[in-house]
Amino acid sequence: MISRGALFRDFLWTISTLAPRGRIRSTLESVSNGIAESSCRGSLELGGHALAWDLECHSTFRVTLSHKGWIGFSRTPHSDAVFSGRITLDGRSFEGAPLGFGVQGHNCGYRHRKFWTWAHAYFPRSGSCPSTLEALVYEMPFGLIFRKAVLWHDGKKHEFRNLREIRRDRNEFRWTFDCSSKDGCRLQGTIDGAGPGIHRLPYVKTDCTGSFEVANNSLAGAVLRLEQRGQPIETLETSAGAVLEMVG
Repeated sequence: MISRGALFRDFLWTISTLAPRGRIRSTLESVSNGIAESSCRGSLELGGHALAWDLECHSTFRVTLSHKGWIGFSRTPHSDAVFSGRITLDGRSFEGAPLGFGVQGHNCGYRHRKFWTWAHAYFPRSGSCPSTLEALVYEMPFGLIFRKAVLWHDGKKHEFRNLREIRRDRNEFRWTFDCSSKDGCRLQGTIDGAGPGIHRLPYVKTDCTGSFEVANNSLAGAVLRLEQRGQPIETLETSAGAVLEMVG
C-alpha cells in the first residue's frame, strides 16, 4: 500500500527559497515536468503527437502591469526573454543557444473579464540591447477601464498610463493606440495580428457557467513610433516578434 503522502511526494513537490529583496523562488517538479525561476521542462502526448521541451530563459527586465489586490494581477517576470535549449516534436528536434526570444508572464484574477486587449512585442536591435513593449486594457468593476503600457528601451523603463485606443478591430485583428509618459515620451503603436498565426480558443469561465472565445496570434507584427524630448523620432519594428490577444 502507498500512503497518500508518499504518492504526493513521488508526483509533485515544491521547493521555495527566499531570494534577494524578499522575492520567493519556487521550483515545481514532477516525474517528467518541471518549472523553475528561469527554466522549464516537460513532455506531452496527445492526438498521436509527442512534444517535449527542455528550456532555459534569461532576461534583464521584469514588470508588473497591474496589481489590483482582490481583482487580480498581471506580471511579466521575463519581458525580454531569450530562450535556449531543445524542443522536440514527433522525433524532430529544434535546438539552439539562443533558440528564440519572447515573453514569460503570469495573469491571475478572481473572475473572468468581459473584454481585454493585451500585446507584447520584442524588438531586436543591431548593436544595442533589445527593446520590448507590453500594453494592456481591460474592464474593471463599477464601469472603470484599466489602461497601461510599458516600454523597455535603451535600458530604461517608460510607463504610459493614459493609453488611448485609436483602432481596435477584432475582425482584422489589429490594434492601434497612442500614449504619453510623465518623462516626456510619446508613443504610437500598431500591433497587426492578421495572418495564419491566429488561434481562437474557448476559455472556461471562472464560475463554470460556460466559455468565451479568446483570439490570439503569437506571430503578430508591430510598429512603434517613439518621440523623446531632444532626440530624433525612432521607429521600432518587428514582422513576427509580437503577440496580440483580444476578448470581447
